[in-house]
Amino acid sequence: MINPVELFVGLRYLRAKRRTRFVSFITLISLLGIALGVAALIVILSVMNGFEGELRGRLLSMSAHGSVSGANGNTENWRTLVDEVGAEPGVAAAAPIVQMEGMIQSGLELYAVLVHGIDPLYEKPLSGAMINMVEGDLDALQAGSRGIILGRILAYDLGARIGDGVVLLIPRPVGDGTLEPVLERYVLRGIFEAGLQDHDAVLALVHINDAAAIQDLGTAVSAVRFRADDVMQAPAISRALQARLGDTVRSSDWTIENGSYFRAIRIEKMMMSLILSLIIGVAAFNIVASLVMVVTDKTTDIAVLRTLGMGPNGVVRVFFVQGAVIGWSGVLIGVLLGIVLALYVPVIVPFLEQSLGFQIMPGDVYYVTRIPSELEWQDVAVISVSAFVLTSLATLYPARRAALVNPAAALRYE
Repeated sequence: MINPVELFVGLRYLRAKRRTRFVSFITLISLLGIALGVAALIVILSVMNGFEGELRGRLLSMSAHGSVSGANGNTENWRTLVDEVGAEPGVAAAAPIVQMEGMIQSGLELYAVLVHGIDPLYEKPLSGAMINMVEGDLDALQAGSRGIILGRILAYDLGARIGDGVVLLIPRPVGDGTLEPVLERYVLRGIFEAGLQDHDAVLALVHINDAAAIQDLGTAVSAVRFRADDVMQAPAISRALQARLGDTVRSSDWTIENGSYFRAIRIEKMMMSLILSLIIGVAAFNIVASLVMVVTDKTTDIAVLRTLGMGPNGVVRVFFVQGAVIGWSGVLIGVLLGIVLALYVPVIVPFLEQSLGFQIMPGDVYYVTRIPSELEWQDVAVISVSAFVLTSLATLYPARRAALVNPAAALRYE
């Protein structure tokens, strides 16, 4: 326990005399380094959390949070399955889908395409509000009308406009395990923009009955998708559906289907945290250096304190107080600065862009034209505690060195 005398002496040593101004300068640099490192960590992690949320929202804007399909790949009696999935707690909506891969042609251009067969009646509660329709509407997809809705980039690459005809080339499995090509002509009835390359450049929507007819599925579908009230609860809902419905179905969720994207972001966040932590590490070494210089400068004072009855542990606590005040002040300033900057990134960045006359993320290069920020208090807590521990440990070596000062040797020539 630190007593008032140790606290007073430790705080008094923070005020440098004229001949120890260099030590005071190193102390200030150490404090600012810790504050800068902590603030940078909080801001960068908040920005990366924002980009992760932005990516998640765009990925799921044209897809569901999870899916349930038959054990053999196709799903019969899908209306019953839609009702069962929709009855699961936490599920906001469920809808059937038929998925196909193939090629699409308009004029002489031929591009790869991923076709989703949907039913507008079921799809609107599921993702209707998430689909940004540039032209047309989901209701344009009617059974037998051969209407199709394309992503903005895909429509641009094809040079297709509303009312133009396009040709789908879809491979269909036949009885002997081979594939036969199926050519179907469709009319472009709408264009959407999801804001993600994987959707806008390859995805096409048709009516579920037309897609099932191409694949010769009859009344079956590929899967039943669902959207959860809370996207982060989708894995738990998927496991609950699998347990309730048994081995007759296979369930999946967005964390599995898009795992590579978020795994890459987690790796980037980890590496960025390690790199920025070096700032705090260097500042902690500066604390060690400045305290060692203080110990060297205060050798006579330490000897006097020992002579007056202060024990070695008391000397340790004196210099622990000095180092802890430096480190903890830096951490506190860094946390406050980091929180303010993280919360106001959407305001600060446009101001800097306007002041400096350039755009950090231009719209003709990036899908995301603004820098998002999502402050997570768990990150703030981990960074704060880690910095507190690191700066506290940095005081141990100089404090122990001060405790080993021999009073007789220090005062011999005084």
